[in-house]
Amino acid sequence: MTPLRIYHTSDLHDHRGFVPRLRALREAEPGLLFDCGDSLRGSQTVYRSEPVIAEIDDAGYDAQGIGNREFHYLFPLLAARARKMRHPLVCSNLVDVRGRPLPFVPEITFERDGWRLRIVSLLVVQYPEGSPWERLLGWRFLDPIETAKRYAASTPDDTTLIVLSHVGLRVDRRLAEAVPRLDLILGGHSHDTLPEPEIRSGVPIVHAGPYGAFVSRTELERDGVAGRARIARFDLVPLLSSQHSA
Repeated sequence: MTPLRIYHTSDLHDHRGFVPRLRALREAEPGLLFDCGDSLRGSQTVYRSEPVIAEIDDAGYDAQGIGNREFHYLFPLLAARARKMRHPLVCSNLVDVRGRPLPFVPEITFERDGWRLRIVSLLVVQYPEGSPWERLLGWRFLDPIETAKRYAASTPDDTTLIVLSHVGLRVDRRLAEAVPRLDLILGGHSHDTLPEPEIRSGVPIVHAGPYGAFVSRTELERDGVAGRARIARFDLVPLLSSQHSA
């Protein structure tokens, strides 16, 4: 089976200028491209124009997990942000108790070169379930680890399960240990930069760091048709730093 190549960024916080570099990387070595959230400079309380959205779309991202910067407590403002994006927004542990049509999808699937991929995304919890804020705003945050367990239980063995995580490295470690069925955690939120994947209970955790300094490049391979995915090659590629090397 052809190896699967995945690029990932997180916590760009409106740092721009990365499009030419990402395009060149993917032209030379094609692969899926994901972001794990907090690409915006806005917050949950202030709504602003977000020029980085156009760059993310121009770079050809395949999907973006919602971070706390993309999230907004007011449903119409999160929906307004989502309407400006041509790429899919994904969040698996955020639901609306009022039943309004969500401006994001709970998961996304891909088929590439014989690989079946299920992509889920986890957002850091902003307030506990049953909080007065839930009743006021309509948003309910589900426990990230319990959410991942449910997806893992319903994912076929021949499907690669990848998490776009915006819960931070400390929780990612707990997530890997609690849900060893996961094939890969692509992380963000805590602004950690890991030079190599951290392996917990057999689950690789990748953090590329903030502000577009690096993009992670992970190649997965399988041992046999239904074997578990494992990392065959990994590196952090400079993206917005002054020294570029592929």
